[in-house]
Order: sequence, then C-alpha cells, then structure tokens
Amino acid sequence: MISLDLARRIVHDAGVLWQPAAGDRFVIDAELLTGQVFWVSDLTVEPQTFGEQTVLGFNGTTEWALDSVSLDKAVWLPREDQLRGLLGDRLESLMRTPEGWEVTYAGNAGSRHTVTDPDVECAYAKALLSL
Repeated sequence: MISLDLARRIVHDAGVLWQPAAGDRFVIDAELLTGQVFWVSDLTVEPQTFGEQTVLGFNGTTEWALDSVSLDKAVWLPREDQLRGLLGDRLESLMRTPEGWEVTYAGNAGSRHTVTDPDVECAYAKALLSL
C-alpha cells in the first residue's frame, strides 16, 4: 500500500484532486487515526455533497460511527490502478527486480526515467511525483 507520506505529496506537490468513489481507500489525517484505513463504500462511508463541499459520511454500521469528515481531513491512498491511470501514456513499463518494482516512464522532451521501490504503489507514486 502507498505510504501516507507519498499520498500526502500526491495532493500537495502534484496537485492531484480526489473525487471519492466506491472502493477508494483513505485515512483521516489525525494523529490517533492515521493507522486506520477506511474504504469508501455505499454501506459504510459515502461521499455526500452539501452545497459545494464534499464530505465523507460515516454510516452507523461502523464500529464507532462518525458523522462525517471533510475531504481536507482525509488523505486518499490511491490504488495501483489509479496511480497507473494518473501516469497515463507516460508509463512505459513495470518490471520486478531484486530491489523491488521498477517503473519506467517518459519524462519531458522524450527522456526516460526509472524509479524503484519494494512496494509497487510507492514506485508508481514516486514516478508520478517526479513528473
């Protein structure tokens, strides 16, 4: 799974905006809750819009029901397929190496770059951040 630090950087450094959808993972960015991963689901956590603000509404079926949390307090943990989608046509290859997962992607002016990480999602995130 992508690290919390890389997930934060995808939003702050790369400027990726999250539109919550069923199946998305996230953490609540509060010291006591960052170790708890939540999933957006039609049954337990649903995106709800009030005016122009989207919040994540927690239904009463969770162990301890929250009312809601605003998106600025949630950190999206993108999945492998979502990170591949964000890389788009720049993604050239993914290969398993003794050091981990190697992602090769096209940079500016046709240059090729490679990043490696033991976790495939972290490797994709590092590639995305380097663009």
